[in-house]
Amino acid sequence: MKLDSSVAAVVTGGASGLGAATSRALAAQGVKVAIFDFNEEKGEAIAKEIGGVFCKVDVTSDELVDAGFAKARAAHGQERILVNCAGTGNAVKTAGRDKKTGEPTHFPIDAFNRIIQINLVGTFRCIAKSAQGMLSLSPLEHGERGAVVNTASVAAEDGQMGQAAYSASKAGVVGMTLPIARDLMAEGIRVNTILPGIFNTPLLQGAPENVKAALSASVPFPKRLGMPEEYAQLALTMITNGYFNGEDVRLDGAIRMAPR
Repeated sequence: MKLDSSVAAVVTGGASGLGAATSRALAAQGVKVAIFDFNEEKGEAIAKEIGGVFCKVDVTSDELVDAGFAKARAAHGQERILVNCAGTGNAVKTAGRDKKTGEPTHFPIDAFNRIIQINLVGTFRCIAKSAQGMLSLSPLEHGERGAVVNTASVAAEDGQMGQAAYSASKAGVVGMTLPIARDLMAEGIRVNTILPGIFNTPLLQGAPENVKAALSASVPFPKRLGMPEEYAQLALTMITNGYFNGEDVRLDGAIRMAPR
C-alpha cells in the first residue's frame, strides 16, 4: 500500500508511546490520521501537531468505538489502515500471601478480566468494526483494501511473574492474528502483529535511571531500550509491504524475559 494523502488511518492508543510515534510516522507520509485515545489532553495535542483528528475512545465500549469511527470517517473518509496500540497491564501473582497479614490471596478476577477486555477484546472490537468499513472501499492494486497492525508483547511468549492476565491478553492477540488474516483474505485486508520488547515509553520514562540501566543491560543487542520510532518503522513496513500478512514479529533486541 502506498502511503499518501489519499489514505486514512486510525491509531488506537495514539496519544502516547508507540501509538504517538506511529501516528507521527504515518502523518509524515501524508496519511490522514485519526487518534483514538482516552487521554483527551494528550490526544488533542498530538492531533494538532500532525494535522489529524482526535476521538475520545475507550476500546472496551461499543458505543464509544462506534462514535470514534464515525467521527474519524466524517473527517477523513473510510480508513484503509488500523494500528492497534491501546493497551494496559498489571502485575499480580495468581496466588500468594498478603504482605501485611500473611493471609493467602489470589489474583482478583475483575482485575484479570479488565486486562483481557482492554488488550484482547478491545483490539478485536476495533479490528472487526474497522474491517467492516474497509469492505466498502474499492480495491487498490493487487486487490488490497486495507491493512491492520496489532500490538502484542514478548510477554505473549515469555511472560514474567505476575503477568498472567497481561500475557494471556497478548497471547490472545498473537493467536487471533492468523485466523483474522484468513477471515479477511478474500476481501484484500492484511493483518499482522508486532511483539515489542522493553521500549522507552511513558511507562518507563518515569523509572529511576538505575532501573532503566538494568533493563537496558538485559537486552542482548543493542543494549538499550527500544525506541517508539522503531516500532513505528516496523508498523509502516507491515502496512506498505503487500506480501506481509498473517505474521507475528518480535521487536526486542533478541531479549528473552527471565521469570522475574
